Amino acid sequence: MQAIGGPAPVASPDVPEFQTSPGTRDILPPDSARVRQLVSIFAEIVGRAGYGEIVPPMFEDLGVFQRLGEATDVVTKEMYDFVDKGGRHIALRPEQTASVVRAFVQHSPLTPWKVWYYGPNFRYEKPQTGRYRQFDQVGIEVLGVDDPNLDVEVIALAARFYEALGLRQVRLSLNSLGNPDERASYVTALQRYFEANLDALTPESRQTLLKNPLRVLDSKRAEDADVVGAAPQIGSFYSDETAAHFESVCAGLRALDVEFTVTAHLVRGLDYYRRTTFEFAAEALDAAQNAVGGGGRYDGLAEDLGGSATPGIGFALGVDRTILACDAEGVFGAPSLAPSAFVVDTTGGHEALLITAALQRAGLPADRAYENRSMKSQMKAAGRSGAAFAIIIGSDELAAGTVTVRPLAGHAGEDRTQLVVERGDLIDTLRKLIEP
Repeated sequence: MQAIGGPAPVASPDVPEFQTSPGTRDILPPDSARVRQLVSIFAEIVGRAGYGEIVPPMFEDLGVFQRLGEATDVVTKEMYDFVDKGGRHIALRPEQTASVVRAFVQHSPLTPWKVWYYGPNFRYEKPQTGRYRQFDQVGIEVLGVDDPNLDVEVIALAARFYEALGLRQVRLSLNSLGNPDERASYVTALQRYFEANLDALTPESRQTLLKNPLRVLDSKRAEDADVVGAAPQIGSFYSDETAAHFESVCAGLRALDVEFTVTAHLVRGLDYYRRTTFEFAAEALDAAQNAVGGGGRYDGLAEDLGGSATPGIGFALGVDRTILACDAEGVFGAPSLAPSAFVVDTTGGHEALLITAALQRAGLPADRAYENRSMKSQMKAAGRSGAAFAIIIGSDELAAGTVTVRPLAGHAGEDRTQLVVERGDLIDTLRKLIEP
């Protein structure tokens, strides 16, 4: 009997029936090891400055993320939200700052509270190069300190991380959005300016203007460039206190030799930012998609989430875009997963089990062949593994209590001499060969 709507589609024999959902991807070795190494470098850098890791849940009450701004696309269009089996309206986190601040309000830790995080976020947006619907970020947050020197520390840590990866074409843009009253006055001035120049805006920017005049400044469309470039600047609305805070941040960055450009129209994408705001762009990437991270102050967010008024600042750096920038500059390649030694056992495989385990326990990466294959087949597998040495054990070696250590092509230079060593001396011999 034919199903309503016609026969079910027949999958191509070359295309798997199930594949990743749009906007997601599998991260396979060695790329997964590269991500792990990136996170390790980040953790070491921020750990030296007293930041401890926080692991917030991947979903929260919807209200936590609604504080990001009722006019932002993250809230209105991009969140994965649903009602769970208990009737709670929850959302997969689109970013982690709100979750960290919620944790601060809930647990009341001592201040300054300095934490770092790594993990996936979720936004239903159009996939682009280096942008996925499930995407990873590393970041830091500090709550409880209102000091421009802290702003400097936070920004400098991000710059130091990019330097540690070997990136040399990442540029820092800096701005201050002022306090809430100054920002409100600025938004009003922008509204009037853009309404007076409505015909010069693209249809997309006119739609943005209806929701948030600040977001019009983010337009990357060439048709908007002239009108956006001539828009009022936030600096005209600063109080003496705000101006002094921003100048202190700039002076601190100069003192640490962190290069930056003051960009008057930098606003970032979330409504909770106040005062110091910054963004890192990788010039080796296409200009339209070169933002690799950024952040700023969000004084007031803790209060919005039910806590007492608490200053806060932090940043989030995109892992995928950062790795693309590394590829564009030819730095921070994927680490080698090749073992130091590959065990070839022609006596049945039990000796390979013992020798491989002993090498691994001693801290020497080791692999082996399986299924009791021939000597020729195992040596081919050893060559494909990328190992520096084959550890061969046959019936003669088993009887004599020895192993043969044979250098493999591409690792031994001119010296292809193989050694016969006592089995008990294998670990020390390998260490001397690998780390002369």
